[in-house]
Amino acid sequence: MDAGEHRLKLILAVDALIPPLSGIGRYTWELVSRLGQVPDIEQVRYYLAGQWIDDPVALSKGDPNARKPRYKLPSWFKTWYWQQACKGEVFHGPNYFLPDYAQNGVVTVHDLSVFKFPETHPIERLREFDRLFQRTLDITSHIITVSEATRQEVIDYLAWPAGKITAIHNGVSGAFVPRTEVELVPILGRYGLQYCAYILCVSTIEPRKKIDALLEAYLLLPARLRSAYPLVLVGGKGWLSERLHQLIDSGKRGGWLHYLGFVPEIDLPALYAGARLFVYPSIYEGFGLPVIEAMASGVPVITSDRSCLPEVAAGAAMMVNPDDIAALGAALEIGLTDAQWRGQAIVDGLLLASRYDWDECVKQTAVVYVEAARN
Repeated sequence: MDAGEHRLKLILAVDALIPPLSGIGRYTWELVSRLGQVPDIEQVRYYLAGQWIDDPVALSKGDPNARKPRYKLPSWFKTWYWQQACKGEVFHGPNYFLPDYAQNGVVTVHDLSVFKFPETHPIERLREFDRLFQRTLDITSHIITVSEATRQEVIDYLAWPAGKITAIHNGVSGAFVPRTEVELVPILGRYGLQYCAYILCVSTIEPRKKIDALLEAYLLLPARLRSAYPLVLVGGKGWLSERLHQLIDSGKRGGWLHYLGFVPEIDLPALYAGARLFVYPSIYEGFGLPVIEAMASGVPVITSDRSCLPEVAAGAAMMVNPDDIAALGAALEIGLTDAQWRGQAIVDGLLLASRYDWDECVKQTAVVYVEAARN
């Protein structure tokens, strides 16, 4: 900020910090971890569903005491209290929404899947957007997106002024690094996995992630490759996925698929680093963080040629049409067996991942806060 100006005060919504953390939860956690060190920010307060959160770290770990209110406000007093509490402060909603009394509102729109692919979302999520999203836009002074592709979608779909929306890429945690077999054996052993002997996909089990296409493509691999490299799925059960879970159960019975569900955050980097190949066939993403986490782990990546993924992968991954099952199957075989491609993909991926930095993400986000405070 200009010399002589007061440093800004910030309120950060932390509803996404409820464990197990989703991708938006991890984004929120990186903001929580770093905003206190930004010189332009004098104070950060944390908000969740009409109460202050004193300890976001405890909240992220599921501590029930983290959500206990300091005091109970009478209903007639709440609106006035929150209007006064937010006065003059920048309010950032990193998970799409802002409360009605937010001022100097900044909101992060991670993607527009709820509008572009409503059939892939549970009805409760659609109703939430119907009820709250336009109200949020009405009090938002600036939108952040996590990719340029999503920024252009927001400009086009929401008719939002281009000068009031900024694309800021996510970063990648320093926990995602290449690791040796000796380091990984104890952790992989707990999951019944062997080093460099499985294909990994980290994704919520939901329709737009195209896990069904991945299962079909995997079965096109020669039997010797399926035997040597089982498919490992990591991620939540998701929604609208009953038939897909039946296919997953069939693969588990056949011995060629391991479905681990959610795994502890501390184990995830090891599961990445131990994989021979990472595959992410989603047809629509706002950023696609697992792609970069895999690259940072020294693992070659195959991903979809849709939405923001070509932008984020920036030539360091093999791009494939996820609706072309034969092409996806052929890509899997190349990814497992082509030593020249694998070596180059590892080098390119590590170089690219080094450019995605959470400190830089937070620095650019703080610039948006300053602009919101000035306006």
